[in-house]
Amino acid sequence: MSADTRRDTAGTGPAAEPVALAEIDDTIHARVRLGAMAILAVEGPRDFVALRKALGVSDGNLATHLRVLEEAGYVEARKAFAGRKPRTTYSATGRGRRALAAYAAAMERLLRGVTPDGC
Repeated sequence: MSADTRRDTAGTGPAAEPVALAEIDDTIHARVRLGAMAILAVEGPRDFVALRKALGVSDGNLATHLRVLEEAGYVEARKAFAGRKPRTTYSATGRGRRALAAYAAAMERLLRGVTPDGC
């Protein structure tokens, strides 16, 4: 049977392109990290307070997730002062943008064909 005529296990259509779960980047997959990456990749650099408000999480929770992204090389932190107050601004790195694009493509392959009514 050719790849074009293979049927999925339910026999309802051509088999979907296989997706190895290993393609799903666990570093990005966590809800807060995915949200932070999406904001930084789409909207550009944001300071810590803006990210915290946009994501609706606590300081500690966000700091932990941003540290994971920073250690992976997906985001970069720049520390400065606004007057006397410290201000940390985060931005997505090229590596982070590529990882987010690969994550989105893997999720699209994994979820292709999913519909609200299950058909």
